[in-house]
Amino acid sequence: MPLRQAATAAGLITGYVADAWFGDPRRGHPVAGFGTVAGALERRWWADSKTRGAGYAVTCAGTVAGLGLAAQAATRRRPSARFALVAVATWAVLGGSGLAAEGREMARLLESGDLPAARRRLGHLCARDATGLDAAALSRAATESIAENTSDAVVAPLLWGAVAGIPGLLGYRAVNTLDAMVGYRSPRHRNFGWFAARADDVVNLVPARAGALLTTLCAPLAGGRTRSAWRVWRRDGSAHPSPNAGQVEAAFAGALDLRLGGTNTYHGAEERRGTLGDGRPPVPADLRRAVRLSRMAGAAALAVAALGAVLR
Repeated sequence: MPLRQAATAAGLITGYVADAWFGDPRRGHPVAGFGTVAGALERRWWADSKTRGAGYAVTCAGTVAGLGLAAQAATRRRPSARFALVAVATWAVLGGSGLAAEGREMARLLESGDLPAARRRLGHLCARDATGLDAAALSRAATESIAENTSDAVVAPLLWGAVAGIPGLLGYRAVNTLDAMVGYRSPRHRNFGWFAARADDVVNLVPARAGALLTTLCAPLAGGRTRSAWRVWRRDGSAHPSPNAGQVEAAFAGALDLRLGGTNTYHGAEERRGTLGDGRPPVPADLRRAVRLSRMAGAAALAVAALGAVLR
């Protein structure tokens, strides 16, 4: 086995452990820095044009992926340096620890009955309009966000790191961040953000389904049922308007015996989503179960990614 493959696998594991142990840096987070630069460029580059938006997305994500490719080439014969860079990149792009912390904090706020604080906190998980949402709606929104971000912030970066190393890790996170920034169907970004949104759909096609499968397999570790998770995933995964988000959300719904989906409001516009699952609506305590399932699925994704990096 080439040392660089072993170094990549060890770097993925080390970066995952660093994220679990240290979480995100309070200051100077690389992803936040990328977002700041991309935001400044968007303000100068913006036009109500798909072509301009595509150029913007390719420039931003391509630059980051190119830097990763240069770093990978420079460490081709230096396994120790490859290990260090993969570990740092993995730690920088993963969001599993932060996702779990937000889920637990939402559970705490809802269990204490502090709805105003919970509505404000929801913005840390998703862009949904939380105005007027009650405890049940907030519980559903947070559960769905934990499920979706298990794929976006944990499973997908690990798998891209296994397949493409440093440029896979950095390039994936750049695409996913751009989607969060400009991919929404707001009047300003309906055309400009179209390419970023479609690019994010493409890079998540396989990871989202892998995340749903891992969620299904890990369901018993969170007190759920594999058979139910598999059945709901296969039946309801495509009922969601997103080609990817519904996959993992349906698997979570089946695994935890919940009913997700419904009508959400984004940027003042209502969006009707399909119903996922046959169970009861989520309650605040279910957020802790969702966090546990998310952590188990993330650990399983790490095992798959490390093995994939070695075999690659």
